Amino acid sequence: MTLEKITNEMRSRVGAHSPISAIIKFDFGDDGVVRVDGKASPTVVDNENSDADCTVKVSMENFIKIAEGDLNPQMAFMTGKIKVEGDMSLAMQLGSILG
Repeated sequence: MTLEKITNEMRSRVGAHSPISAIIKFDFGDDGVVRVDGKASPTVVDNENSDADCTVKVSMENFIKIAEGDLNPQMAFMTGKIKVEGDMSLAMQLGSILG
């Protein structure tokens, strides 16, 4: 799966009004970023690498496994496959975006 496909999928899942009114960034390292700006109206989903209220650092491979239900997000966090910077409470709400 490409960054563009992940961005488009995230855009369709979030819609015009994000359930989280904050800026969340998924950092895939060298593969790029997906930023969800829930403070904007309508919500903006793009690949801008700017400041965020919460940054989730994860490999694209593990992100896809989580999104497809093949990897438990809590287990991934506990084993270091996911790192969270910023507001941890926002990371806890990501199920509403990831489905």
